[in-house]
Amino acid sequence: MVQLSFHRQALHRKSKTRYPVHNIAYLSLGSNVGDRVANLNSAISRLQTLGKVLQVSSLYETEPVEFTAQPWFLNCAVELDTEKTPQELMDALLEIEQQMGRKRTQKKGPRNIDMDILLFGTSTVTTKGLTIPHPAMHERRFVLEPLAEIAAEMRHPALQRTIRELRDALSPGQAVRKF
Repeated sequence: MVQLSFHRQALHRKSKTRYPVHNIAYLSLGSNVGDRVANLNSAISRLQTLGKVLQVSSLYETEPVEFTAQPWFLNCAVELDTEKTPQELMDALLEIEQQMGRKRTQKKGPRNIDMDILLFGTSTVTTKGLTIPHPAMHERRFVLEPLAEIAAEMRHPALQRTIRELRDALSPGQAVRKF
């Protein structure tokens, strides 16, 4: 569908008539600095400028991974109906992070807001700076637990397993609890 969607957009650009093409994106949002709930609510509100927020998972308190010497995160997953291309959406997410005061001072370090594109319809995208599906999503309980709440039967386009199957296949560890 997405390949066709992008093809139709190209055809409409030539004719100067643009018909909206809707794509469903699944996003992961996280915060571990400041008022985490307010940060996530603000980010979700700002996502309305990029399309229609269809679903938001519960909030989950999650143990940091990789760089563990930092506060626990609040995470959620969001389903977004958007007319943006994957790159346009990524650029817009980075702009929202910047507007909200995100400072990228330490890789995997503390942050007031973090937004990632997990899935974009059934598309796979590999460009400099953007990989969809998110390359590590299948290894992260803090991503899969909230995503399974709103899209359990969605299939990972590369792994051909549902989100529920990916979550259930994770090894024990990575503390994740509903907030």
